[in-house]
Amino acid sequence: MKGRTHLAIGAAIGVAATIYYQPHQWEQAVFYLPAAAFSALSADLDGTSMLSSKLGKASHWLREGALWLGLAAVVASFAVQGFQGMPQTRLFLAGAVLALLGLVLKEGALRNALVSACGAALLFAGLSAGLNGLMGLGAFVVIAPWLKHRGLTHTIWAAAAWTAIGAAFERELHVEGLAVVAGAAYLSHLVADTLTPAGVKWLSPLSKMTFRSPITF
Repeated sequence: MKGRTHLAIGAAIGVAATIYYQPHQWEQAVFYLPAAAFSALSADLDGTSMLSSKLGKASHWLREGALWLGLAAVVASFAVQGFQGMPQTRLFLAGAVLALLGLVLKEGALRNALVSACGAALLFAGLSAGLNGLMGLGAFVVIAPWLKHRGLTHTIWAAAAWTAIGAAFERELHVEGLAVVAGAAYLSHLVADTLTPAGVKWLSPLSKMTFRSPITF
């Protein structure tokens, strides 16, 4: 399903959680909606999604920038050599490497690297602060982009891992029900994708069976 649909379902779960748990402090109430919305989208970190679309655009400009900057450096190396009469080997090699990277690297790989870099920052922050929830989230974001789309992130095992991350945040932030909210929102993504023709391999890699609903959308 489309990211907007997953986001709407997650937001509804967040609102329902706020009403159900009725937190006494607004500092706790503000966690439910963003936690549910992010959880409902996080399974699609294994490909182009609402969460990574901006980074996808950034990867495009990085690739183009590397290509044209590299070509400019190669041209500049010859121009400087013509004026000064001295070979500009370092400038030429640097430009050639940049241009080659711009030609060879795929935008998807760059996007994945940018997403993983964000995850690494979260992981480092979690390690520095001693927060298990943040470390778990960072590790998930580092790994997920490199997995096959609708693969491991779309399984019951990933949902369990995400719920565990939510439980760690619940303990550290003292927000009741945060694990349930995170787990329910993540599962909502898998259930929604089960209603599509492609379906979901809930038990992969133990089973390659694809689960689909008789009624798809």
